[in-house]
Amino acid sequence: MDDTSPANAEQAALWNGRAGSAWVQTQAVLDAMFQPLEARLTDAVRAVGARRVLDVGCGTGRTTLAVARQLGATGECLGIDISAPMIEAARARAAREALPSVRFVCADVQGHAFEPAAFDMVISRLGVMFFDDPVRAFANLRGAAADGAALRCIAWRGGADNPFMTVAERAAAPLLPGLPPRRPNAPGQFAFADRARVADILGASGWGEVDIQPFDVECAFSATALVDYFTRLGPVGLVLQEANAATREKVVEALRTAFAPYVQGDEVRFVAACWMIGARASVRERGHV
Repeated sequence: MDDTSPANAEQAALWNGRAGSAWVQTQAVLDAMFQPLEARLTDAVRAVGARRVLDVGCGTGRTTLAVARQLGATGECLGIDISAPMIEAARARAAREALPSVRFVCADVQGHAFEPAAFDMVISRLGVMFFDDPVRAFANLRGAAADGAALRCIAWRGGADNPFMTVAERAAAPLLPGLPPRRPNAPGQFAFADRARVADILGASGWGEVDIQPFDVECAFSATALVDYFTRLGPVGLVLQEANAATREKVVEALRTAFAPYVQGDEVRFVAACWMIGARASVRERGHV
């Protein structure tokens, strides 16, 4: 049953509103862009030999479905996300493929009543940075994981390491004075930029053998989708939805120029600077609830 009353109210409103709808509308672009990250996670599932996988912040389900295909009929993959529009899209994709081993639930990971010890692996592709109480969220995930279960999550490093992800804001700022600032450690894209903070969160929530490693990967998408990308997604995309036509035209022109260094032929190419966050569900002491 879907949980529609999450504690993480600000993020719930965002991802069940304009941001969630934008991700659904641009899912093909995002799927292509983040395919290398998906491959990292499917390789990790294969390496661990997991059979019951939980995909956190699954969005429109691309990674969840890739894992489900890999597991086959004898495995199980559950995708969970706070966004109803994205879960609806994920379920539609799963129905088209008729995969028996995949399910999706719309819920807040921080408070969802998972079946205890139900999963032998927890994964996430850029979906764990949006909790307002990350310790609570990861503790709940620990409860859903069997003793010894593996955790493999990909998260962004900082904005300074990812200039492509902030170029729109920097270029549009003079034209959009109401653009919201990034808040360090607040729920959002770069909330896990501080490796030590992430390690503390995992340790405080019952995960051991924490290993957080940086990696860079080249991502790409069609240059024909560039304007759609920067006018729909991220802080600039959200503000542009409310802007008048004249302002929008000026911003689009400025952003075309700002993104020009990333356009190579018929593709937009950039380097994603990420963390691979690894951990293992610590064995609980006897009698611990």
